[in-house]
Amino acid sequence: MASAEKIKLTSYSTKGGCGCKIGPADLSQVIRSLPAAVPNPNLLVGIDTSDDAGVYKLNDELALVQTVDFFTPIVDDPYAFGQIAAANAISDIYAMGGTPLTALNIVAFPIKTLDKQVLADILRGAGDKLKEAGITLVGGHSIDDNEPKFGLAVTGLIHPDQVRTNAGSKPGDKLILTKPIGVGILTTSIKKDKLNEAEVDRVTAVMAALNKTPAQLMSAYEVHACTDVTGFGLLGHGSEMAKGSQVGLRLFSSEVPILPRVRELAEEGFVPGGTKNNFAHLQGSVTFPETMDQIDQWILCDAVTSGGLLISVAGDQAEKLLGELREAGVEAALIGEAVSEHPGHITVI
Repeated sequence: MASAEKIKLTSYSTKGGCGCKIGPADLSQVIRSLPAAVPNPNLLVGIDTSDDAGVYKLNDELALVQTVDFFTPIVDDPYAFGQIAAANAISDIYAMGGTPLTALNIVAFPIKTLDKQVLADILRGAGDKLKEAGITLVGGHSIDDNEPKFGLAVTGLIHPDQVRTNAGSKPGDKLILTKPIGVGILTTSIKKDKLNEAEVDRVTAVMAALNKTPAQLMSAYEVHACTDVTGFGLLGHGSEMAKGSQVGLRLFSSEVPILPRVRELAEEGFVPGGTKNNFAHLQGSVTFPETMDQIDQWILCDAVTSGGLLISVAGDQAEKLLGELREAGVEAALIGEAVSEHPGHITVI
């Protein structure tokens, strides 16, 4: 199938380059106002620890893992946007340790003002990524909207005793991150035409990469907690892990992999609002070194789309898992550790 005529798809997004979620502070305020959910003993993972997906026990051997995610365009190529959106949605299932099974497309599209081929390319990109993940598309829903948005609802399966939440990290664990950060700053820069073609291809490849391989490899290890790094940034999702697990985290800032030109572009002002919101929300939950400037602090809070897994693995197994990940082509790095001191707090060193 031929691609649609080249357009600047990101110009149809009024929210800027990162496709960010509602900020953590605003979202927490809304959730606190909701009535308590009806207790259900089969609900193994709900909204209590801000985890990546819900888990519902069907029987002693089987549980459902369910998630949904969608956003506005963050790259201009429709096919790539579809791939990124699919990889991002599927990632929640991988983070929980589950096997993704089926998906539903979620489509909002200005059908009267954008070429229908653009939508076809978005869906084709998502479809190819679903095939790569071994997921069956079972349907979807679409609406006519002034601003294009796309994503998926994904359902997976897992054994009830093998669920990996973001709330089980233990002192002595090491933290492994499986993708570089800086995506929000770079996608904001795409909207302002600040990246060349090779740089766009690089960040696109990072976002479109499935977390399938890291999820499969970590299954053989003593992983106590896992989450995927997305809209709340590395420190935001790390903070959820620290608070949910009641451990402290020490983050080795010099070891965190960062995409090329991120600092340069941040210095030029291309820091998305979602990143700044993340930073503001973490006040009191993170201690930065006195020598670390505002730019580097923002980068660690950068709002990510389709980021890597943050894996909390038993300390004596971390190097072996890291080696396997790198041998498989995963851009993994050991970036920190869990400690018994300052539970619920992150110290950046």
